Amino acid sequence: MHLPVIPESAPFTPEQRAYLNGFLAGLFSHVPVNGPASAPPASRPLSPLSVLFASQTGTSEKLAKRVAKEAGKLGFAPTLHDLAQYPVERFSQEQNVLIVTSTYGDGEPPDNAKTFWDFLQSDTAPKLERLRYSILALGDSNYAQFCGFGKAVDSRLEGLGAKRVHPRQDCDVDYETPFQQWLSQAVNALASSCTAPTPANSPTADQHPEEPEDLYSRTHPYPARLVTNLRLSGPSSAKEVRHLEIALDDPKLTYEVGDALGVVPTNCPAQVTALLQALGFDGEESVSGKEGKTVPLRFALVHDYDITRIPQPLLVAMASKTGDAVLKKLTSPDANGELTRFLWGREIIDLLLEHSSAKFLPTEFIGLLKKLQPRLYSISSSPKAHPGQVHLTVGIVRYETLGRSRAGVCSTFLAERVSAEARVPVFVHRNPAFRPPPPDRPLIMVGPGTGIAPFRAFLEERRSIGATGSNWLFFGDQRAASDYLYREEIEAFQKEGLLARLDLAWSRDQEQKVYVQHRMTEQSSTLFDWLEKGAAFCVCGDASRMAKDVDAALHEVIEKSGGKTSEQALDYVKRLKAEKRYLRDVY
Repeated sequence: MHLPVIPESAPFTPEQRAYLNGFLAGLFSHVPVNGPASAPPASRPLSPLSVLFASQTGTSEKLAKRVAKEAGKLGFAPTLHDLAQYPVERFSQEQNVLIVTSTYGDGEPPDNAKTFWDFLQSDTAPKLERLRYSILALGDSNYAQFCGFGKAVDSRLEGLGAKRVHPRQDCDVDYETPFQQWLSQAVNALASSCTAPTPANSPTADQHPEEPEDLYSRTHPYPARLVTNLRLSGPSSAKEVRHLEIALDDPKLTYEVGDALGVVPTNCPAQVTALLQALGFDGEESVSGKEGKTVPLRFALVHDYDITRIPQPLLVAMASKTGDAVLKKLTSPDANGELTRFLWGREIIDLLLEHSSAKFLPTEFIGLLKKLQPRLYSISSSPKAHPGQVHLTVGIVRYETLGRSRAGVCSTFLAERVSAEARVPVFVHRNPAFRPPPPDRPLIMVGPGTGIAPFRAFLEERRSIGATGSNWLFFGDQRAASDYLYREEIEAFQKEGLLARLDLAWSRDQEQKVYVQHRMTEQSSTLFDWLEKGAAFCVCGDASRMAKDVDAALHEVIEKSGGKTSEQALDYVKRLKAEKRYLRDVY
């Protein structure tokens, strides 16, 4: 067979003729010389896989993307789903599912998973006999309901008939190693249970490419300079709040508004000395540090381990060594309520002093501690307004319990223990689930106290890009005279028109306490009108009280000014979340 060729007499330039001849050669390259073209061999089918994530601060989403990429290499056609937007009616048709979820509050689902959880818990939830699944649960073992939501989903799926192909992996705050183990084992277990997996290097591997790894991370932080450390709260305030400015001298270290800054602190040397005295050690004993290297005990207690919160293994060891009935009861499986009350305000030093008869070897004691973890702070600056810098708004934690003065590890590290010559180890924690709305959309912000942090950044960002959407801020604290954080800036935002509305709530400036949720209900009609016009509703601050009260006020506003029943208001809020218009950065 002769390949067709464009003749020189054809009305094309030499370049066009060469291109067309190359095209024809490629087109006919698979046609056999002695016969017609044969059909290409059929490709083996890809196994569908849904990777679902429930995330409050972005960690689960990041890990879910890594899951999707790995699954693509093993013959799956993965699709990644934010549970806020996942159509729950589809779930009964799923065959292969991997779930990555955090736990929020006291064993509750993250905001983006509440609709999915309501669906699973309902009496009308479908049977799931065809579903194969595994779950990665993220949590913090310092809380009683460790990985509580992941455990609840796992139990419910099993109850609905789903097949668990690999055991649930519960990850503490130091999650990387158990995550990698679960990822490899769960994906392979799922692949083994499928009938026709495609070999590795499937083209679907790139359908959900992993985001480029940040150069700096919690295990490799950037040594930044602390260039500004100013007290924001007044001298008469009951709180100490500081404004910190940190230089980002490496242009590869970037962030977006809505992200958090991770800070890797060290422990207070005076607290370490008190702990060594209680243990009867001099601090020169050799122990293993967090990276497995042999270091002096004092160094390990300053740099590597959490020396305040009482970990469960230490409590169990103390109960065993002392035979104390109270400690034995507290370490029993049914002691959740009593254990929470016991641990509140009590630190490792208290446990050692209360039970001084218990003796430990240095290596034994270190083996019972948890590693010192980074702290995350909502970033309070826009990189467009402050290039080469990141700003934080930090409440310094100081209080007294059991007759002893206590101090927050990281807040006092930043406030007191970082000298001009020292460096602050930092990294950016991406939080794509908490971003300002498009420039033309209205924005409602509720951020009392240090919750103002990301909204200062949002306002700076929207001013820098010339956003046309209106902005409304609800802010407050105890007293206007001493706790009006960033007062000059906020009033300047209002004067220039960047802030269309500003509502302030001072809880101690009058006999009856007034909070931001009260200001919301006072402005109910206008607030609902903004929501109807497409406004995003963003909240930052305390999760245990403020965020719950603000959520209740939001429902009240929708019922009252929208003329809706409580069930209709619930559906309205669910729609706001699904549209990513109700966002929370709460802690």
